[in-house]
Amino acid sequence: MTATYALIRDTFREAFARKVFWGFFGCCTALLLFFIFLMRVDVVAGATATVSLFGKTSPGQDVTKIVKGTQGFIAAFMYVAGIALAVFASAGLVSAMFEPGRIELLLSKPVSRTHLLLGRFAGNVLVVASNVWYLTIGTWLIFGIKTDVWGTGFLLSSLWTIFMFTVLLTVIVLVGVLFDSGAVAIMVTFAIMIITPILAQKDQIERLLSSEWSRDLLRVMYYVLPKFSDGAKLVHHLIVNEPVTDWMPLWSTAIFGAAMLGLAIWRFERRTF
Repeated sequence: MTATYALIRDTFREAFARKVFWGFFGCCTALLLFFIFLMRVDVVAGATATVSLFGKTSPGQDVTKIVKGTQGFIAAFMYVAGIALAVFASAGLVSAMFEPGRIELLLSKPVSRTHLLLGRFAGNVLVVASNVWYLTIGTWLIFGIKTDVWGTGFLLSSLWTIFMFTVLLTVIVLVGVLFDSGAVAIMVTFAIMIITPILAQKDQIERLLSSEWSRDLLRVMYYVLPKFSDGAKLVHHLIVNEPVTDWMPLWSTAIFGAAMLGLAIWRFERRTF
């Protein structure tokens, strides 16, 4: 546990030094301040009369709809833009581990290679997760205190965002182990983020394909790769408190992440530096 804590702390220190953590923290704080000062709630006779946000004023009875809509926007921002920024930042943190001189120093420590890689991996996840939770919990408290609308859906949606980033981070780690390149890791990860929403339209695309083998290839790619766009739908269901009927995107994406991380560990154990 001491070694694990040291590896995670080292990752945080590097994130601080590279301004990665402070960049995320600054963006989240700016958004929270935006809601604190631009959201106005008028109360008449102890009840919410009007709610003003983004320059629009709505009756008090629509407050729940306004809150959930705004929370949905924030969740979508964290899910798409937040993960994209996290990928950029984490690719640099991962590739820095394999820089000449740095990797030799790390390998000289009395820690197994698997432990070393997993410790850095956990540190990267916690750097991003801490900022996601900071923005999520802060927004939840601001809206709850101002409007008295509380719900767990928005809080739960952040868990899927962190989960999807964790899966994409396994790709970054694998590419980092194979090529020592943050740029290549970014390109591969973004390719997955772009391709998977297209694959999610497989039912429509299959009608355009003329051969059965191409349809089979499409289905295999859809079920093997992470379900980035399907995850956005799951986040929406959580926020509006709708039941989630299909958990296939969760377990299939988890299997993909476990496979990528397993390959990264296997290659790292056998690689010479």
